[in-house]
Amino acid sequence: MNKVLRKSFGLLAGAFILPVVACSDDSDNGGNKPPPDDNNKTLLGFLGVTQSAESVDYVNGKTQFQLHSLLTEQRHEKTYNLSDVLPTDTPAGLAQLFSVDDDISAKLDAYAQNLGPVQTMSDAMYEALKAKMKIFVYGTGATGRLAKEMESTFWRPFWKAVQAANNGAIWTKIKDKVETPQRPIGDSLIGEMTGADRALIASLEGFEDLPLIGKMQLEDHAVNKGDVVIEVTEGGETSAGIGAVLAGHAQWKNDAGYDPAVSAKNVFFVYNNPDDKLLPFDRSRSVIQEAGITKVNLTTGPQAITGSTRMQATTIETFVIAHALQHAIARFLKTDCALDATELAALGFEQELALKDRLLRFKDVLAEVKKAGPTLAKLTDLEADTYRQSHFSTYFANKGIITVFIDGTERAPTFRLAKLDTIVDPKNPGGGVPPRQSWFQVWTSAKDIGAAWKAFLGRDFLGLNQPRYDAAFKAGVTDQYLLAAAMRGLADAGTEQQNYYDFSFSDANIERRGPNKGDLGVVIAVDDESAQVNNPNLDFDKFAYLFQQKEAKLALVTVGTQADTPWRGSQSGAPSVHVQVDDKNDPMHVDQQIALKVLLNAHSTAVMTKLDKVVGNTMTNVSPSNLKLIGRATYLSLLHINDVLHNAHWIQAHGQRADITYQEANAVLYDVMPYVAKKREEKDQAAAEVSIVIVRVLESLRQKKSVSLDDCLNLLKQQGGLNGYLKDVKTR
Repeated sequence: MNKVLRKSFGLLAGAFILPVVACSDDSDNGGNKPPPDDNNKTLLGFLGVTQSAESVDYVNGKTQFQLHSLLTEQRHEKTYNLSDVLPTDTPAGLAQLFSVDDDISAKLDAYAQNLGPVQTMSDAMYEALKAKMKIFVYGTGATGRLAKEMESTFWRPFWKAVQAANNGAIWTKIKDKVETPQRPIGDSLIGEMTGADRALIASLEGFEDLPLIGKMQLEDHAVNKGDVVIEVTEGGETSAGIGAVLAGHAQWKNDAGYDPAVSAKNVFFVYNNPDDKLLPFDRSRSVIQEAGITKVNLTTGPQAITGSTRMQATTIETFVIAHALQHAIARFLKTDCALDATELAALGFEQELALKDRLLRFKDVLAEVKKAGPTLAKLTDLEADTYRQSHFSTYFANKGIITVFIDGTERAPTFRLAKLDTIVDPKNPGGGVPPRQSWFQVWTSAKDIGAAWKAFLGRDFLGLNQPRYDAAFKAGVTDQYLLAAAMRGLADAGTEQQNYYDFSFSDANIERRGPNKGDLGVVIAVDDESAQVNNPNLDFDKFAYLFQQKEAKLALVTVGTQADTPWRGSQSGAPSVHVQVDDKNDPMHVDQQIALKVLLNAHSTAVMTKLDKVVGNTMTNVSPSNLKLIGRATYLSLLHINDVLHNAHWIQAHGQRADITYQEANAVLYDVMPYVAKKREEKDQAAAEVSIVIVRVLESLRQKKSVSLDDCLNLLKQQGGLNGYLKDVKTR
């Protein structure tokens, strides 16, 4: 299998245009047409697939979103056979996943020798603090959640701690230097994502593909010339984010006396692909070649799971931006607020630390995470078994809430799972509590919905002004497909969305979504919280007790300075995973949150791999919910089909035929997408587009007739998923 895939993933094919060929309009999926045996008989005609207008538009008109040439879309050699290893050796599979994080260490080692744009970004944050200007961090999807974490996990809790330190004496001393009467310090860093707070739950359809949205969200927050604008994008090609950074830059460029050297000290583009891979794409080139924008290139290489930039790409971005921010704060407090060594130590800055030394800490953090691999494997096996037996998991966290929440929500698009459950069906508000579909949910110490969102965000929930965006979309989006998708997304972007999701550890939520026998409860304790897990008066222990009473399973994850401690689950042998990471000179607890992120990313990926959601190290269960992901789904389908066509057993049994083309794979994908959408509405979570495309093509060729989509789905279920099917079809 691997030779074809290795070759194909190395091709530079990101912006090619394929010709459209005529296809039969016969849509009989159960017909008995002979298979195409040469290039004069079309595959689509044999399958009875007419290439839709939307597919034609995508293949010929959306070449800028066909991104399989990017380095982040390639396969990493260290995890190439992950789906073969993990089912029988969980520790070895986790070790493979953690080994890819070594690429982050190597990149940070290089930056420590020449800080360059990272230092420039930290300097800009420092100047913003001095001038009482805003810092605007913007991203989409995983990097949007990163932006939210900058504000809600790092920035706001730090300044809250400053206000409480030494009984408020330090805050009294520095308050006038830090904030204005019009804007409290907590509001001076804005972490925003495409689609606003509702997009924390799941990305909003169509939004990522529109530069207009990024520009409008920057305007929503009154970000002006002189404020720091940091756009964070995993791949370097996200349209909404590029719209935001170009809008921030335009505030400088459109003014008389524009100096790109000055603008570049305030506007930043953080990304994870080599420039030469991005330059063929117009929107990326418009930023990379702009002298007035500082580029912070954090390329680490392919991801542990092909294209899964929620892992290494977002990890290094979070680590670098957070430590650049923390370094700027320490410098400001010492230099401009005149805090002495004792006062700085009271805030957690025990000693002065160079920015390069902060970046070098990642290697030590990763080493501690790797030590936890064998005990983490027990949790991975336990959670995989929980889902395999049709049960659910609930994670409980306070200080780690955003990190836990991000990992949990990003499982859904990556592995084609149901998104987080609502407590009310927006389409049927009087219909009662919808049945649980999401395998995962997260709770935090809060008495109700509003308090839970406040715990998440450190502020009130914010949605988009829907009338404003409605008018702008209708006036500014000329592509009919993009407009239709954006309007669907906009319907779910309002402030009322907060009322549909409850993450509180409250009696009402326990009644709605409490555990049942066989479910799994995971306690996450960060920093000093590990000392609280045994306190019967606190929610950590109350949560564990609730799950014990309901005969549910338990697990504990602690990240901090305190050693692994006995807890309620110890007597029953519940997994207890501990990562030893201190917070010295790290009052924002960046290293601890990064350790938790790396740990959970590997864990959840391993769980999904054990459940056949990964083939090799490719995300074949990806949800094609935007233009980039449609391209990824198309290319993954093509690669795995052509791999089988080159297999010796296949050739011996069925003969040789030409590889299928990108156009053919895309046409079949668009034909399958409505079918999968319908099946998902019927709560059939086994339905996944890429898997059905692959089976539809291969099984039709094998049986010498067009096989129906229902038969394809049933065959996948019988074979235990795509891995089982591919192994069978190659050895038959």
